[in-house]
Amino acid sequence: MLKKRKWLLIIALVFLAIACFFLISSGYTVPILMYHSIGYREGSFFVTPENFNRQMEYIKKKGYEVITLDRLVRSIRDKEPLKRNKVVITFDDGYRDNFKYAYPVLKKFNFSATVFLVTDFMGRYFEGSGNEFMKWDEVSAMSKGGISFGGHTKTHLDLGLIKDEARAFAEIAGSKKAIEDRIGTPADFFCYPSGAFNEAVKELVARAGYKGACTTNRGFTKFNRDVYELKRIKVTNSDTHKPFSFWAKLSGYYNIFKKGKKPY
Repeated sequence: MLKKRKWLLIIALVFLAIACFFLISSGYTVPILMYHSIGYREGSFFVTPENFNRQMEYIKKKGYEVITLDRLVRSIRDKEPLKRNKVVITFDDGYRDNFKYAYPVLKKFNFSATVFLVTDFMGRYFEGSGNEFMKWDEVSAMSKGGISFGGHTKTHLDLGLIKDEARAFAEIAGSKKAIEDRIGTPADFFCYPSGAFNEAVKELVARAGYKGACTTNRGFTKFNRDVYELKRIKVTNSDTHKPFSFWAKLSGYYNIFKKGKKPY
């Protein structure tokens, strides 16, 4: 009787191991890192230039390959999974410190990145919040240096709540047009402000001509199978001082353990 139980336990453990293997294998997702401001203000949306440099240095030293968002989206569309140790770098909003602090570091390591612009804010400074946005000539310089730009609406409109379809489309398509008119390169990707969207908004993004769209950890699916709701991973200052934390975010399995949020 004991011998039979022992064998049953062994068989159960083998099946559990197989199940875990398939969960991990099917759960791999190329991590898309999400940054906002690279500067010296406090808050979870700010990473200091020194810490950003350390994080990029870690990516380089550990042998990760930084790929473009376009390459990732093509692999998802073509259902051709990429090999491990790939990573995509993105920035939201278009703060001027991206040009001042992040761009020199990206150039130093020869890394690509996508910056999502709130196009009506370009060149503006908001005294109340202290937010300063890039000027179009700075956007153009980064574009010539290999950085790509995508839409983030014209005014950072919360698309998950808006019911006016015409207004939503004007914000989505207008952002794309402004970038393409100003710097002369395609704005192929979109980013939902605050990660908020719904199925109708996804359709508007596709209709506007974008090839894909990024959210935060909001979405209907746990893994990045839908190119119009690509989940990303927020990076903070604390990740610099917790190597395991940054490694976990780069591993490709972070989304397995992350609790998802409704998209709107």
